[in-house]
Amino acid sequence: MKKLIVFVLGTFLTASCSGWFFQPSPYTPPTPFLPPTNTPSIVSPTPVAIGVNTSTPVITTPTTAPTSISAGATSTDMPTVVVTETATVTLAPTATIISSIPSISVEVLGCNTSIDVTHNLGEVTNAYVTLKNTGSLDLTNIKATLNALDEGLAHPDKTVEMLVLPIGYQVTIKLTVDSTYREATPVQIEVTADLGVFQRIGVESCRDLGLFAPKPDALLTPVPLTP
Repeated sequence: MKKLIVFVLGTFLTASCSGWFFQPSPYTPPTPFLPPTNTPSIVSPTPVAIGVNTSTPVITTPTTAPTSISAGATSTDMPTVVVTETATVTLAPTATIISSIPSISVEVLGCNTSIDVTHNLGEVTNAYVTLKNTGSLDLTNIKATLNALDEGLAHPDKTVEMLVLPIGYQVTIKLTVDSTYREATPVQIEVTADLGVFQRIGVESCRDLGLFAPKPDALLTPVPLTP
């Protein structure tokens, strides 16, 4: 009887035993937590801060670099930025240029007639002319010539030459031509100089100066201009 009880009890225990002394609960126990571990630190380069205020202002100087475009490039290959700069042109004040202009004034004072026996001529006409340098340059190699409508033989005093007539000076000269006896003689005076200055003055009837003709010692002597 005791053996039967022991056998039945052993069979029951064997059927209900799963190998555990204490039967586990019907749910799976949670996995035990592992102790925390230190996360390794990551060292990276310090990023560049853009727009950070500093005590010292930074001035960026724009530079212009030439842009070259290859022969096969199209407008879609690369966006093109066109910067148009307006050039500022400052004009210097225009300098005043004072040009030197030669100028001469010719005034016929009058005429008279005489007999020139020294050159084997008969009646001659003498014209008294005043030349005035009214320009801004000295006149050099001045040549004054007297022409008459009824002129005969060439007279040696038909042309008078002067080396120089300074600025602001005047000179009186005497010109002589061979003319017709007791006839009114229209005359013309032509003046030239190195600078190409010329003047022609014509007188249809040269008035007779008589006793009022300039004195011989006052001729060919430059004097300051008279008002």
